Amino acid sequence: MKIVIEFYRIRPQDDAHAVVGRETEDAADLDAAIERALALARTLDMPQRPDALTITDAQGRRLYSCTLVNVSDNTGTHRHE
Repeated sequence: MKIVIEFYRIRPQDDAHAVVGRETEDAADLDAAIERALALARTLDMPQRPDALTITDAQGRRLYSCTLVNVSDNTGTHRHE
């Protein structure tokens, strides 16, 4: 399936979201999409480290979102929302 992964920063004062990266990928299923998104969160060259990510399908329907914790380490810890 074709997916779009958006990485963004969240401003705590007003919960504003700013996209810092966007990738279009192919994934076999949602689990593969999540795995790919977490790997990209650790390795993709973005202007800032993302606080969260969202995965949508080709029609723009949200399939998954999470906040990221310790994204720079190898665990890619995340919390599903």
